[in-house]
Amino acid sequence: MIQADLSVILPEVILAVYAMLALIAAVYTGKDKLGPLLVWTTGGLMAALALWIATNGNGTHEAFGGMFVDDGFARFAKVTILLSAAAVLVMSQEYMSRRDLLRFEYPLLVALAAVGMMMMVSAGDLMSLYMGLELQSLALYVVAALRRDSVKSTEAGLKYFVLGALSSGLLLYGASLVYGFAGTTKFTGIIQVAQHGEVTIGLLFGLVFLISGLAFKVSAVPFHMWTPDVYEGSPTPVTAFFATAPKMAAMGLFARVMHDAFGLAVADWSQVIALLSLLSMFLGAVAAIGQRDIKRLMAFSSIAHMGYALMGLAAGTAFGVQALLVYMAIYVTMNVGTFAFILMLEKDGKPITDITALNSYAKREPGKALAMLILLFSLAGVPPMLGFFGKLYVLRAAYDAGLAWLAVAGVVASVIGAFYYLRIVYYMYFGEESDELDRNASPVLWVFLMGSAAVMLLGIVNMFGVEGAAASAAATLVN
Repeated sequence: MIQADLSVILPEVILAVYAMLALIAAVYTGKDKLGPLLVWTTGGLMAALALWIATNGNGTHEAFGGMFVDDGFARFAKVTILLSAAAVLVMSQEYMSRRDLLRFEYPLLVALAAVGMMMMVSAGDLMSLYMGLELQSLALYVVAALRRDSVKSTEAGLKYFVLGALSSGLLLYGASLVYGFAGTTKFTGIIQVAQHGEVTIGLLFGLVFLISGLAFKVSAVPFHMWTPDVYEGSPTPVTAFFATAPKMAAMGLFARVMHDAFGLAVADWSQVIALLSLLSMFLGAVAAIGQRDIKRLMAFSSIAHMGYALMGLAAGTAFGVQALLVYMAIYVTMNVGTFAFILMLEKDGKPITDITALNSYAKREPGKALAMLILLFSLAGVPPMLGFFGKLYVLRAAYDAGLAWLAVAGVVASVIGAFYYLRIVYYMYFGEESDELDRNASPVLWVFLMGSAAVMLLGIVNMFGVEGAAASAAATLVN
């Protein structure tokens, strides 16, 4: 029995054992000198595991009495998580090395966070959900404060830790209420209690607290307050990581809990998710207008984008989950390219995050400026970029589910949000002449920037098969 269970969780076991062995080996040998090697090794292992999961997985398998579920939905989320984490790790190596930030623990903390994320999207029980969530969170608290000599970085780590502990408390309180009224922590048991939409008031309170805790993890309003400060204060590669893999994991967990545990009571939670979606879209769109720091701007952009993704979840249908998965895959790809560009911005060897420093950037770096223009247009949802089709998916899911008002609100918020993306384009192409930024010739960052921009253009043909994979993944979750 144990052997069968272990075969189901083999990718997680491999990554966790690798992280622990590498940690011990590095402590007793070269320590920080091994940083670059560990970054590439960890990135390569994550990419290999993603390929393995994508090509070998089929059917639905349970382990440890249903506490861990390996199905099409989990595999889709895991591939996205592992690939984005690997991409950000590889992108960050040169930046971190030049600033003496590349501690040997960094890639291993990212690997352990990835194990937690993989656990999150495969959770079939409130206990395994919390275990995965905390493994991810504890690793992220440390990497947020990685730049120990910086007040901002230390503040970012502390804020993230304190508010993260608060959100975990909310989540645990909700889980205890659900357990008290359902009599079980398993999602399969909870859904039987909540069938036919007969949700008791106690169970409903537990559900609201669960949603509150999960909303914090995806930066949904009004649980978004940590995001701008943590994005700004963390080292830029760490911010890039926060904006990609953890968002996919948290959104996957959100969908898993809503559909696996409360899938027969959609009417009870759909309106709450719709409200979170509405608030997130508008706050993200409006608050970003006044931002001059590109990392804070991307934080508010992230809040808005989570609002659009939640629109797919609010639909409460299989197509809504498919739309959410497609949107998140596109969102992660856009962010990898955008942060590759941000990592290139330097002046006299120091990182630059003020968007006014991009004045006339296109005259000096036309290729990079064009790639960034494509990514910004895609983030804004301008056709024919892939980001437009991502938004179209979630809008259609909301409309088909009878949430036409939410779809209309999404369009309005998208138009407002386009302003701050287009302002960066304006600075790059029409801004006044300013001091030149350093010419960053990093081939790795260039490849990720150009690759992401190419995906945004070429993906409109068939989305590289993501559409079909998302449909089959959604079908395994909502049946």
